[in-house]
Amino acid sequence: MLKKINSLLNLFGLDFPAMVGSVAALPWFWDCLRQAKRQSRELPKDFPFGKLYPCLADHSDDSGVAKGHYFHQDLLVARKIFLAKPARHVDVGSRIDGFVAHVACFREIEVLDIRALPSTSRNIVFRQADLMASQPQASLLSDSLSCLHALEHFGLGRYGDPVNLQGHKIGFANMVAMLKPGGTFYLSVPMGRQRIEFNAHRVFALQYLLDMVKSDFAVQSFSYVDDAGDLHEDVLLAAADIAANFNCHYGCAILELVKQR
Repeated sequence: MLKKINSLLNLFGLDFPAMVGSVAALPWFWDCLRQAKRQSRELPKDFPFGKLYPCLADHSDDSGVAKGHYFHQDLLVARKIFLAKPARHVDVGSRIDGFVAHVACFREIEVLDIRALPSTSRNIVFRQADLMASQPQASLLSDSLSCLHALEHFGLGRYGDPVNLQGHKIGFANMVAMLKPGGTFYLSVPMGRQRIEFNAHRVFALQYLLDMVKSDFAVQSFSYVDDAGDLHEDVLLAAADIAANFNCHYGCAILELVKQR
């Protein structure tokens, strides 16, 4: 029941556990403030106090989060691109402050997204485009392509795109057309029991995903992030594991695909 209430509050930008934790941390904060004020009366005033800016959770949190879909997929695929050194890499809809930033550290990356991207980064070349609306131009043909945790959103309206339940198929076909024969496509989507959780995303059954790509691609490698947020890299695709979606309810399938024709 509490999980359902918190999920409802999250729709309006409220996080009930975080609110409770912040209230519980107030005595700790006031104690730290009293200590700082007492010291300021005895020491040179190099830094005068400004307005209060309470940070109430950091003292009890870990130093960061080194797990999860985006953390693992972004690092894994960026590393593969670094090693592959393609002549041209184009990305469709992946996370800008994760994967795209990783790749832009060492090479130019061209980014397509349905939303605008104000950016002055020297290694990010951005074009606003709806991959469901129009056929890719010949000028976008590349030998390396990525679409990480984005295809599942196509056609659900979440990002201002028109609602089209076939959107993932249309977008996938257009991305296939953007890749040269022999080129590499890095694709990731949520994996588990097949469903739409409207309007957030689709979750793909692994067998459906493999069937969708098999007419155009050979699978070079398969990795996945499990429900606990841990990466399993370059695993074998055994039939039983495919049928069970590697026991994921909401995992992340990461495919490295090579275009056959």
